[in-house]
Amino acid sequence: MDNLMQLLKNNIRQYGMIIALILIMILFGALSGGLLFEPINITNLILQNSYILVLAIGMVLVIITGHIDLSVGSVAALVGACAAIMMVDMNLHPVVAVILSLLLGALIGAWQGFWIAYVRIPAFIVTLAGMLLFRGLTMIVLEGQSISPLPEGFQKISAGFIPDFGNAGTNLVAILAGIIVTVLYIINEVKARKNQQKYKFETSSTPLFITKMVLIAIVVNVFFVALASYAGIPNILVLLAVLIIGYSFVMNKTVMGRHIYAVGGNEKAAGLSGVKTKKVTFWVFVNMGVLAAISGLIFTARLNAAIPRAGTNFELDAIAAAFIGGASASGGIGTVFGAIIGGLVMGVLNNGMSLIGLGIDWQQGIKGLVLLLAVAFDIYNKNKRSA
Repeated sequence: MDNLMQLLKNNIRQYGMIIALILIMILFGALSGGLLFEPINITNLILQNSYILVLAIGMVLVIITGHIDLSVGSVAALVGACAAIMMVDMNLHPVVAVILSLLLGALIGAWQGFWIAYVRIPAFIVTLAGMLLFRGLTMIVLEGQSISPLPEGFQKISAGFIPDFGNAGTNLVAILAGIIVTVLYIINEVKARKNQQKYKFETSSTPLFITKMVLIAIVVNVFFVALASYAGIPNILVLLAVLIIGYSFVMNKTVMGRHIYAVGGNEKAAGLSGVKTKKVTFWVFVNMGVLAAISGLIFTARLNAAIPRAGTNFELDAIAAAFIGGASASGGIGTVFGAIIGGLVMGVLNNGMSLIGLGIDWQQGIKGLVLLLAVAFDIYNKNKRSA
């Protein structure tokens, strides 16, 4: 028990949000009569929140460096509009349109990164201007109208599923994926534990370690069984998994990731240590532009249309996800996994409140309160550690 309490104490911010997510799911599962846990609803949760989760990954990197990006919703709308024009009006192949859209997102990120990193204009001002500029450009290129329908191949980004094999009545690919993910997770955890023990780092007790692995393995397989019971693994889930694993690796295992944390922790000290702080900040915003473009493509594909008001409030949801997931408002702290948990908290709140019939007024108020409490909790922990 002491070992468990020490583990929770050392990881209170991360585990606190996971526990909160579980409790929220249990609460709305009970209030909705189990509708929250229906396979179709679990799939819809993934599809409905995918574009926010993509933005949250980029936003947490921006926040770690000590900045903010208010323009991502407008960027997503502009890129989605341009992609639709390329495919519908210019008859470009969806693959070509997607590549050009990602380049456009990178160019927009470079534009904003230049003003922030090299001209030293505060990110709040630059991205606020970007939010207005790119929203205006979206309305100009669409001429106030929607563009639809989009090519079926493009729609599969958000609406497609991994093909299954056989006719077993349940999706075997999803079942197999759950087993593979479980095995890979166990191998990775055992390997990490051996490395920690090799270098004399403190580790949890063996019973606690096994219990944690068993619980996570159960959750993973129940999740994939639920997907298998409906239509299988959504294409967008594969993309999210690649982004989460890739960005987690970059932030935890590479020099670039260490430099991003260093810039957010203390930019002057990082500069004196040889970190090219301006270059790091510039590329973080280029990356944010690309991820905003991906988010815009996902949303446009899901809607099967490009509309002038697309992306409204996306930036607020992404920022909330990052902060709820443990990112610090002062920079230098945050994880990709935490941002995903924060995004899921917001997504489950939205979905759960809709299932039980709460109005949009109550939904907005509750989401605002959750964000405030999450940041207050972060500041409380920080003050407690420094005391």
